[in-house]
Amino acid sequence: MISMSEIRIDEGVVVAGRSDTDIAVRIASWWHADGDAVRCDLCPHRCRIADGRHGICRVRRNVAGTLSAESYGRVSAVAVDPIEKKPLYHFHPGRPILSIGQVGCNFRCSFCQNFHLVEGNVPEQTVTIDELLAAARQENSVGIAYTYNEPAIGFEFVRDCAAAFRGAGLANVLVTNGYINPEPLAELLPFVDAMNIDLKSMNPDFYRRICGGTIEPVLETIRTASKATHVELTTLLVTGENDSDAEIRAVVDFVADVDPEIPLHFSRYFPMHRMTAPPTPPDRLESAFAIASESLRYVYVGNIGLSGTSDTHCPECGRVVVRREGYRADASGLSGNRCRECHATLRFVL
Repeated sequence: MISMSEIRIDEGVVVAGRSDTDIAVRIASWWHADGDAVRCDLCPHRCRIADGRHGICRVRRNVAGTLSAESYGRVSAVAVDPIEKKPLYHFHPGRPILSIGQVGCNFRCSFCQNFHLVEGNVPEQTVTIDELLAAARQENSVGIAYTYNEPAIGFEFVRDCAAAFRGAGLANVLVTNGYINPEPLAELLPFVDAMNIDLKSMNPDFYRRICGGTIEPVLETIRTASKATHVELTTLLVTGENDSDAEIRAVVDFVADVDPEIPLHFSRYFPMHRMTAPPTPPDRLESAFAIASESLRYVYVGNIGLSGTSDTHCPECGRVVVRREGYRADASGLSGNRCRECHATLRFVL
């Protein structure tokens, strides 16, 4: 990850260490007055926010009876990543993508690896959409990924930025927990080219106890988004919490019911934030891969080098169509979105 101060644009478009940190207050979308407070309608928490206070996300604040979007135009992290790092394995494999993060989240996951962003314990800088477009073009990026923290809580900036990137012929990627209400999701989806959505568990208690949310809105986001754009899913297997065969099968059964061609990524957990359980045992990840491969066409394992779990095989003939080593991808087995060997059409966006 690199900071804004490390991005260099020849024309000097992106300014390092900018001092104009005060930006105009942006009125948020998706809220209404509720007595002497305001009610945020962006995510399923539907926070009732008193004057001067923030919602659970930490970035939407009641300012004298108006909900403001405080994170508009502010970034906490900017990087140029391989698309595989999102992870997206079936969307422009091998291409770089400009990635931005802000602060805040509408979950409170005990294992959060970016809790410093969630809690706002990082410096922020202002940035314009034109500057991000310039950076994306300079880096030959396929587009922009809204990632690192939960992008939905920065709805207004993501929406405006996504519209501009779409207009410039560049792609928009959301890396999200999926905790957003149907109406704002419907407003955003026409500009979204790909999503990686966390499916943390199929256990409602896991979402309530460990994430501070509810499961059904996430499942509905997955169902809706998978009909509108390219979707891949990630399940972090947390030792002793959601890594049993029964928990894994529940996730796989849901994905298979929605669409068995949705790529599913199992990711290895490591102790972080408030979670102290040991890292996910390799045998749990191997078991997850085997269970999912019985029902789904594309299954992957990340955060650990397990042989045979990161390449894409043609479901028809078995040929390796995309070979991966770390975040490097060799897609020479593809001819467009077809297998070069048997010519089967595969679930790829190129």
